[in-house]
Amino acid sequence: MYHDFLILGGAGLVGMQVCRHIAHDLKPRRIVVASLLEAEATVACARLESEFPEVSFVPAWGNLFVPREMAHTPRSQILGDPALRKRLLDAVYEDFATAYEGNHLVFLIRRHRPEVIVDCVNTATGFSYQDVFDGAARVRSWIGEKGYDAKGVNDLEGFLLSQSVPQLIRHVMFLHNATTEYSTAVYVKVGTTGTGGMGLNIPYTHSEDRPSKKLLAKNEAAFGHTGLLFLLARTPNAPIVKEVKPAAMIGYRAVQVMEAKDRFDNSDLYTAKSQDLSSGTLGLRDDAAGYEKSGRLRVPVVDTGENGVFTRGEFAAITALGQMEYVTPEEIAHTVVLEIRGANTGQDTISALDGSVMDPSYKAGLVRNVALSDLETVEKESGIASVALGRLGPPELSKLLFEAQLLRLACGTLDAVTAIDPAALAQKCAEVLHTSDVVHTAPSIGIPILMPDGKTLLRGPRINVPEVVGHNVAVSLGDANQVDAWARKGWIDLRPSNIEHWQARFRKMLRGRATLRELGSAAASIESFMATGFEIGEVVAWIFNNEMGGYRVK
Repeated sequence: MYHDFLILGGAGLVGMQVCRHIAHDLKPRRIVVASLLEAEATVACARLESEFPEVSFVPAWGNLFVPREMAHTPRSQILGDPALRKRLLDAVYEDFATAYEGNHLVFLIRRHRPEVIVDCVNTATGFSYQDVFDGAARVRSWIGEKGYDAKGVNDLEGFLLSQSVPQLIRHVMFLHNATTEYSTAVYVKVGTTGTGGMGLNIPYTHSEDRPSKKLLAKNEAAFGHTGLLFLLARTPNAPIVKEVKPAAMIGYRAVQVMEAKDRFDNSDLYTAKSQDLSSGTLGLRDDAAGYEKSGRLRVPVVDTGENGVFTRGEFAAITALGQMEYVTPEEIAHTVVLEIRGANTGQDTISALDGSVMDPSYKAGLVRNVALSDLETVEKESGIASVALGRLGPPELSKLLFEAQLLRLACGTLDAVTAIDPAALAQKCAEVLHTSDVVHTAPSIGIPILMPDGKTLLRGPRINVPEVVGHNVAVSLGDANQVDAWARKGWIDLRPSNIEHWQARFRKMLRGRATLRELGSAAASIESFMATGFEIGEVVAWIFNNEMGGYRVK
């Protein structure tokens, strides 16, 4: 069984129960308890150590979704500092490799190398409550009727940083790379529906009109997150991925009399003033200094952890039959532990999606052959080759299809390709290029052709690679390594070095085909080349499967 665990959000209501259940049931060697704040993590570890002295509890803290140097900086401070905002914008929108190396979640995984990660962070709430709607209103007010006012750049950058989609995508991509790089075996997410299991008619809001846009944004983030985890679970070499998604309100931690705050973070009581409604205006945000304080807001409440504190009336309403109702953190933790053990609880959302999506079918396989045969017939009748339009992407797909087409036209079979000197074959491909559709089609759809001399580029009005970022429409040709990278990614490359690379591929394909013939179905895999002839789509699919790791595992 597993010995080293990382519990994200481990000091929270659910996270603490997950730590307890793992310590009790799985007898681990070490549990890293990660929380947003240092005090939360250290207090949680001290409490857990007193209950389970045989387990090593290690505190960790910081914001998982930002670069490490900002992990202990409040978001309000980040948004208020132009330099920090730019750094965070770069981490969300710019180069992935740089952002990956600096991300705080990646740092925690790299440092602790957990076998199992249980993510109890309320990710959807964190992203949705950055309030994209308020950000949009601020930016629109700056734009006005006369065009954008430069004074609004702070609001504009804040609006960009409130977008949940790019943040979620980055977060899951960081998770994928880090768990793969550092060999995490299992990742379990404690998710949310965003509405406590209720529908569009949910009556609870943040004082705005029903349904609450913030809650619906939370739902969108929650199920967007589930969708990305569904993809992660279908990615080669990724950990086992599971999600437990409570569809009710979670609670509770304690009942007590405490000093509470309203939704404006206010805990003062004020003596009310009288106002005549015939005065013409009603100020919605008066200066509190003009009101007499009458004490502090103290009330008996039930503490529901990340969901906040509720009065008796609020708790009774929200947990009543037909409302959000109620599930305990202990039940969630018990389910998490069962899933880590490999039990079939029936409550893993990812497995449920796997069981309900429609898989490839036998009929479709038969129809595929008919479609390919008909396409070949129409190609011959029309005299027009059906190679690529560039609509599937990535750029490699079109580039590889066109290169395979030229090799097919030059040689006819895979065996013939491997039997010719690379330089001679490069020239032969250049010759057939000018008598084929490729010379017109490829440059017209943004795929240029690098000729055998490595200096001449046949191009159309648009080039897809390198990609246009922002308003940049020109790049320097001074770096030969850059040209090589662009050619690998999205240029038809007729240089002898690339032809030699194709020949090595074809030799592997032919060996796989021979093995399949000798060993039968036992040898049938993505490493086999199943096509009976030189089918360019099958060739490129083999490359995706065996060179790029771009294959499905379910």
